[in-house]
Amino acid sequence: MKLQLKKYIEQQNDWPQSGYHIMAQYSEEKIIVYQSYRPDIGNFAAKNQYFGGEFSLNRMTWIKPNFLWMMFRNGWGTKEGQEVVLAIHLKREAFENYVQNAVYSSFKPELYDSYNVWQEDIQKSNVRLQWDPDHDPYGTKLDRRAIQIGLRNEFIKSYAKDDIIQIEDISEFVKEQYEFVKSNDLTALLIPDEKPLIFQNDDLNKYLMLK
Repeated sequence: MKLQLKKYIEQQNDWPQSGYHIMAQYSEEKIIVYQSYRPDIGNFAAKNQYFGGEFSLNRMTWIKPNFLWMMFRNGWGTKEGQEVVLAIHLKREAFENYVQNAVYSSFKPELYDSYNVWQEDIQKSNVRLQWDPDHDPYGTKLDRRAIQIGLRNEFIKSYAKDDIIQIEDISEFVKEQYEFVKSNDLTALLIPDEKPLIFQNDDLNKYLMLK
């Protein structure tokens, strides 16, 4: 596994406790995002290193750069249809292109002159942006916000193959770490080493409400 891991309790003290933050493992070349699928889709992706087979290019797919946010959504890989947990190593430039083209999935009056203008924008956009409460390993809601990004049309086509550096099946790792959560032993919990992502584009940071 190529993910860089670190004890959860060691990271927790360094993380921002509130506000909007893209918590992720990243470098200048790539960023890790997570998705969970049923076995026929997830296993195909891990084996072939791209999304194909039963994966649909005709419906929006959501990616999450925050590991614990993914664990909250998929129940640590226990929810039906989300048993195969994937860590997708994405080209950093592709991820930045996603967010540069993203439209908020809910109306932001501070960004739009009217609701109708936002509606027109969201109908034309092929990338959705959504901020939701982040969660701790137990699923407790936090003040910090976590991002998820929805892709469709030409963006999902490039994401499915061209934007990918590597796909890792981390399902067994997730199962192993979930045992520490269930036994209330967070001192032993290992998760990907993450930190807030800030872009060089100040206008983009402002649009995403990053600080």
